[in-house]
Amino acid sequence: MGSENSDSSVKIRLGTLVLMIFSAIFGFSNSLTAYYQMGYASIIWYIITAVLFFLPSALIFAEYGATFKGVRGGIFSWLKGSVSEKTAFVGTFIWLAAWVVWLVSSTQFFLVSVSTAFFGHDTTQSWHLWNLSSTELLGVLEVVFLVVVTFFAAKGVDKIAFVSNIGGFFTLAVTIGFTLAAVIVFIINKGQLAEPLTANSLVHSPNPQFQSPIAIISFIVYALFAYGGLETSAGVIDSVDKPEKTFPRALIIAMITMTSFYVLNIFMCGVVANWSADLSGKHVDLANVEYVLINNMGLEIGHGLGLSHATSVQIGQWCARFAGWADVLSGISAAFLMVYSPVKSFIEGCDPRLLPKSLVKLNKHDMPERSMWLQALIVSIIILFISFGGSAAGTFYTILMDMMNVSSSAPYLFLIGAYPFFKMKKDLDRPFVFIEGMKKVWIVTIVVWLVVAIGIIFTCIEPLFNGDYATSFWTAIGPVAFGIIAWIYYTVKERKNPRLED
Repeated sequence: MGSENSDSSVKIRLGTLVLMIFSAIFGFSNSLTAYYQMGYASIIWYIITAVLFFLPSALIFAEYGATFKGVRGGIFSWLKGSVSEKTAFVGTFIWLAAWVVWLVSSTQFFLVSVSTAFFGHDTTQSWHLWNLSSTELLGVLEVVFLVVVTFFAAKGVDKIAFVSNIGGFFTLAVTIGFTLAAVIVFIINKGQLAEPLTANSLVHSPNPQFQSPIAIISFIVYALFAYGGLETSAGVIDSVDKPEKTFPRALIIAMITMTSFYVLNIFMCGVVANWSADLSGKHVDLANVEYVLINNMGLEIGHGLGLSHATSVQIGQWCARFAGWADVLSGISAAFLMVYSPVKSFIEGCDPRLLPKSLVKLNKHDMPERSMWLQALIVSIIILFISFGGSAAGTFYTILMDMMNVSSSAPYLFLIGAYPFFKMKKDLDRPFVFIEGMKKVWIVTIVVWLVVAIGIIFTCIEPLFNGDYATSFWTAIGPVAFGIIAWIYYTVKERKNPRLED
């Protein structure tokens, strides 16, 4: 390995780093969602996004992470050190808002997982109680789940790591199992695909909602979401052996591996399911498409082995149940982590003078309990407002997913846009440098920034061309509203305390 590094704490080698990046970013269900929305045509967008967004952004964040190592607050500290505290407050507040929206949508998806785990398929659209419609009842149950998670998370639950490990194991098993089972179906059917692979299918979506050029370009945001979490992987660069060589190598290997897995899994979806026959019905939506595909995979294996239709249906349901339990376990652990982790990170990055003392204060378990309950209240209000708004289930899921994708992508505009200003700072120690020369810096920044911006803009305006003003509103309102709130809040605090930027 060459000369020994003087810092004994630097232990992360290339292979370990690749696995860390992969586990932090890769999501099995992203491939299944991509196939549902764009069919085989999603493959080209995943490759384009990997080259034009994933790789350059990760290297930019790696430089941030190396330069601001040891500073608490993550992306808040990066933006504050590159531009200003006001920009950092607005950008990080939108980032926090993305996790708030994630909590709104993930609680909905969690109940679909629970239903599938118990019944073998999604039955949530038929749930009724106390004269409430299924959507209204789901909203109430989501709030109950959120309150329970917040209550226990605020107590500093340390056993959640155990649940997280079990969930991680099951999720990995589902990913590997789906791929192997699809290969078995491919062999049994003698290479016959359920969804024919043609030159046209690689560029043309079978989904009526993704036919127009604007809708197709808006899919960039979904591809961005599949590579989301880059900012977290850059935080370990100070513990990497020879980071200037190891980190870019690890990113390139991780990018090729991840993109290959996404492409392979999208192809495998076409092996086990015909889009028009299996996914075009009203019973399929963004929340349950994973289970529909896995159920169909089990069905195809049964038929391919010459088993009776009833037995094949049972195999499909048990496959879906297994995936449901994996998602239930990982969903619980993710919910416990996300009700406090983003809030705590935001509080640590902020100047204490910016926030009310009651929200900054940690309880005896080292948790920002009051901030967590305020977050739970906000999320509950959003859930109930959408649930009792009368939207159809399919539209409801799509709105939530669009809100989450756009809100989670918007902070990248701040992080990428701040890069040239970060490079202009002369008094910073930079253990890792991505690009030399301001001309190259500006070219890379503009290209990557435009990829994100175009994806966000087209996702927001695409529903307008179909007269769907409600979806367009909900898609755009998240980052815009939270950005305006953060800007006004900081401006008021700045007037009261002019020394905030000191």
